[in-house]
Amino acid sequence: MRPAVVDKAVALVVLALLCVQACSAQPAKDKPDSRPSTPSAPYLGNRAYAVPDSPFTRKNTVVTATCGMGSRWASVSVQAWDPETWQKRAERTFPIPSDAAFSNYEGVKAVNSPLVEFCGVGPYNPSPYGVATSEYVTPRVRALFDLAFTRMAVVLRDPHDKKVTHVGYVVSGANLEEVVRLGGAAGDVEQNAVMAPDGRSVWFTYTAPDGKRRIGSRSADGDHHLTDEGPAAGLGLPLTVTGKPARAVQANMVHLAPSGRRLTATAPKVFGTVFDTWNSSGPLTRTSAHGAVLLSGCLGVVGWVGDERVLCRTSSGAFRTMDARTGRAVGAPVNVVGPQDGMVAEGMLVSPDGKRFIVSVHPPNAQQNDDDYAYEDPGFRVVPITPGGSSTPISNPFLDRRTVFVSWS
Repeated sequence: MRPAVVDKAVALVVLALLCVQACSAQPAKDKPDSRPSTPSAPYLGNRAYAVPDSPFTRKNTVVTATCGMGSRWASVSVQAWDPETWQKRAERTFPIPSDAAFSNYEGVKAVNSPLVEFCGVGPYNPSPYGVATSEYVTPRVRALFDLAFTRMAVVLRDPHDKKVTHVGYVVSGANLEEVVRLGGAAGDVEQNAVMAPDGRSVWFTYTAPDGKRRIGSRSADGDHHLTDEGPAAGLGLPLTVTGKPARAVQANMVHLAPSGRRLTATAPKVFGTVFDTWNSSGPLTRTSAHGAVLLSGCLGVVGWVGDERVLCRTSSGAFRTMDARTGRAVGAPVNVVGPQDGMVAEGMLVSPDGKRFIVSVHPPNAQQNDDDYAYEDPGFRVVPITPGGSSTPISNPFLDRRTVFVSWS
């Protein structure tokens, strides 16, 4: 009888193993698209892209953007500057076609787009994203362009139905009405258009057939079919696309750390400031914010000072370096005093070596596109991050208060 007992035991073991294999082969339940995850391969962020050599991509270059409008034309210009002499190295122009949304007005569906905020915001036309301080506006405008500043994403209004919007892009140096329209079905609502880092796709938010808001992308070349990239949190938050492969984060004040492993961001009802990057695209939510670090007293993120520190504008109006791991302040605050009492300073960019940053000093409650002071002394300064150094005014007749500093390589 013992051999039979042994055979029975072996059979039971075999059945158990088969059950384990069968159970493991069952498809896993879907997990949230915005879940934090560890990349399976080294993630180099935007450094993984081969960027063509140009005055806009060379080291020690500051890139600014301005929006200009005439009676029958509108365009965005980007300029490459020498940050030591503030002499212009190069300039590129992106014409805005007539059907592109660069302002919201009565009789058309309001469009959320960094281009609308950049070109169409004024005293009577508020930002589609609510807060319009420099720390918020700078990364939004930067997201319109690829890394090399050769293409700019746009949202296009349907000429026959003003409630329908599609996405496209404009190539620098194109003629006024030259725009690449990336298609879309009748009735689509595509907004928040931004470029992928390599310029090969436009990303946006859209409404799916089931009524849910999603993040999508369309290839800039060849077949422009829709690729669903993940969930979206409505249309009220902008997108930023980073990394290789590209991923979208729907949040404000998105700055990628030099290593590409972490980023700063803010979103409603989300506790924290510094987050790990994750493998899938989606909005910044409580789920994707798991393990976030809160930078205490940080009102506006200016940028990264190396891989472990972030420069913030604090609740006291000063600027302070903070440890991205602990959220605590490092060193003494840096105060930027305006030429008149009551002036406020807002941060725009941190230098790649982490030693300087650019600020805009202006009257309180003044908007970037306010006509009543747009052409006054813009009050841009380069300020040492180490306390005690003297700031240097940025003086050039081509820089006014409507200028946005978008990149310092």
